[in-house]
Amino acid sequence: MPYIKIEVTREGVTRAQKQALIAGVTRLMTEVLDKDPHLTHVVIQEVELDDWGYAGEQVSVLREKGIAAQRKQ
Repeated sequence: MPYIKIEVTREGVTRAQKQALIAGVTRLMTEVLDKDPHLTHVVIQEVELDDWGYAGEQVSVLREKGIAAQRKQ
């Protein structure tokens, strides 16, 4: 029974996009590993930008810096 967890930042992923992810990952497991799609479970977890870090910084802060840098150009 495959269990696939997808984590994305909470930035307006639509219901249709989530459905496409679930269908695509399930199809991939079936094609590559010959897993039964009826036994494949997919969970999508959305994470706040403040709760996701990269290179020692919160993604929310990095995005703010990026926006500020773009405005100065």
